[in-house]
Amino acid sequence: MEPLIRAAGLRYRYSDGTEALRGVDFQLQPGETVALFGANGSGKTTFVLHLIGLLSGEGEASVCGLPIVKENLPAIRRKVGLVFQEPDEQLFMPTVLEDVCFGLLNLGLPEEEAVTGARQALEKVGMAGAAGKAPYHLSAGEKRRVAVAGVLAMEPEILVLDEPTTYLDPPGRQELLELLRGLPQSKLLVTHNTVFARELCTRAVFFEKGRIADDGTVDEVIARRRWDISRESGSR
Repeated sequence: MEPLIRAAGLRYRYSDGTEALRGVDFQLQPGETVALFGANGSGKTTFVLHLIGLLSGEGEASVCGLPIVKENLPAIRRKVGLVFQEPDEQLFMPTVLEDVCFGLLNLGLPEEEAVTGARQALEKVGMAGAAGKAPYHLSAGEKRRVAVAGVLAMEPEILVLDEPTTYLDPPGRQELLELLRGLPQSKLLVTHNTVFARELCTRAVFFEKGRIADDGTVDEVIARRRWDISRESGSR
């Protein structure tokens, strides 16, 4: 079966000289939900930014069989939906509905079709009743759901979530967990929250100094790396 994501020998160095990726080999198979563990600065977020072409390093990488090169980026960005750690980075329109419509309108869909698609996405995440609200009036959990709706409206094949439990209280984390469990897409979860990962993910990899140092079930990787389950901070 063709992997949805394939990376081979992926390397990247920031302009300040920091070697963020040092030969990453990775595959995401259809139906998988994979946690990306590792300390801050270990390369997790740098890696996922390569998947949508926001960063470009050395080595080979592809999404759904498409090499990640400039001419393929429009198609790739429809296949990979990235939910940022900070929902406010994705929510900037006057109303929730306008926010979720934004990507569809940018694709050139007529307004009526975009509104229909946005309302369907909001229904999927349980936020249809908030369509007319201003995003800044929402709770952290509600903002996260709307950010997910904006991505789902684009009908991606893969969801990438960067520290999705940040700022969420226990009820908010449980609601997000149930939402993500019900979505059919394959998923990558950049997280320090191993409790959340245990509940959602079928596999985990551990980034260390720009490389994948471990790969296995969530419990296997946690045990081998002695990963602290209380850590839920951000990452680079």
